[in-house]
Amino acid sequence: MTPPIDPIPERSRTIMTTEEATKRSAPAAEHSTALRQGAIGVLGILFFVLSAQAPLTGIAGALPLTVFLGNGAGAPGAYLAIGVIIVLFAVGFIAMSRRVEAKGAFYAYITAGLGRRVGTGSAWLALLSYATVQAAMYGLYGAIVAGLFASVGITVPWWLAVLVTIAIVQLLGSLNIELGAKVLAVLVGCEVAILLGFAIGTLIHGGGPQGGINLAASFSPSAVLAGAPGVALMFAVASMFGFESTAIYSGEAKDPKRTVARATYLSVAVIALFFSFVSWMFVSYYGAGNVAAAAKKAVESGDSTSFVFQAMSGILGPWAGTVGNLLLVTSLFAGILAFHNGINRYLHALASQRSLPAKLARTNQHQAPHIAAWAQSILSIILIAPFAILSLDPVLTLFSWFSGLSVAALVALYVLCSVAVIVYGIRNRLEDRWQTRVAPALAAVLLLGVLVLIVVNFTALIGGELVTAVILLAVVPAAFIVGAVTERHPRQLLTA
Repeated sequence: MTPPIDPIPERSRTIMTTEEATKRSAPAAEHSTALRQGAIGVLGILFFVLSAQAPLTGIAGALPLTVFLGNGAGAPGAYLAIGVIIVLFAVGFIAMSRRVEAKGAFYAYITAGLGRRVGTGSAWLALLSYATVQAAMYGLYGAIVAGLFASVGITVPWWLAVLVTIAIVQLLGSLNIELGAKVLAVLVGCEVAILLGFAIGTLIHGGGPQGGINLAASFSPSAVLAGAPGVALMFAVASMFGFESTAIYSGEAKDPKRTVARATYLSVAVIALFFSFVSWMFVSYYGAGNVAAAAKKAVESGDSTSFVFQAMSGILGPWAGTVGNLLLVTSLFAGILAFHNGINRYLHALASQRSLPAKLARTNQHQAPHIAAWAQSILSIILIAPFAILSLDPVLTLFSWFSGLSVAALVALYVLCSVAVIVYGIRNRLEDRWQTRVAPALAAVLLLGVLVLIVVNFTALIGGELVTAVILLAVVPAAFIVGAVTERHPRQLLTA
């Protein structure tokens, strides 16, 4: 009996099987977790870091308070002192970046030195720090935007401006990393240019109408330690916020080992010198003997930024105040976008290491962590919503409270990371004692002292009551404990 003729030749069946397999595997391609490698260089990372610092926001928002509540004319010296401490910290930080090939910066390095549970606890601290500082910036941003609309007779709730901006940031955060770097480069370039224009103009004029150039009044030990130096150091730490994001972008950097090291040292040097020089020129404009009174007047008027913009107008002309106010909005936007991208990468790293739900590690066609971006945007709304619902002042509560909380969590992270570097060096018998023993030990001791100052002066830092300060400070160890405990059940998280 003749066997039936097969209507589908064997080769055709093989082709069909391959096509079916391809179709079945297609959804897996949509669940890629790979970031875009080699997408960003030293300057690109530097702009992300400078954006996180939001130079104009740091000067216009923090300098008046640093001078008024802190050490007066010695504020520039405080910026320089913190810069030296951070350079010491960066020595060990960079040593780890060259030896630990993992994403997540603090999380990866602390895990390598102190174990995965402590590492995950530190990752939650990092998320707390970055998420709260971003929410704080949203509060100030919303208030300034609402004020700009009010100046032309249009009433816009601050929270509505924030919601619209969250949508824009979400869109940019889901696109490729090069676009984000280019946007930030333009925004940061403009704010840095106007601040340097003022500073150089003041230097050329030999100071302002009420003062003059006085190096000792701002940088001598007695000047730095005058008044309440602890408060000044706290604001100086805040100005360094985000420099560690050099390592967060290692998965997308060109030649990560060299890029991270160069970008870290460059960013720390640029930030410390920039804030120190520019703040010194503001002191020189008002005069060392008058600057504290000028800052107090501006703060008590309800518009502390007038301390900065009046001086800029005095040197550059009336246009500088108007342009400065507009650039303050873009400065905040740049900082918000930088922290959005940084938090995304942290969530991506934790999910990749099975410490958070695996879905957060997925990337889109731009190789950007789009699921993590959505999670970050939702988290921002959750943090901001209570302040909007309760009609609280976005500057006096949201901005002040969360700024203090973020700084406390960040310095705790610095201390943990320094200790982790020392333990890692000893355990692996590394020969470079300066990078893995001496510098991290000095940094740990100095940063622990800064942390003590933050805790002691926390009520003044947040401008709130003692009960509020205690509750906010309690969140720091609570976040660490939640992260450490969560690490006990990684498999359950993966199935979420």
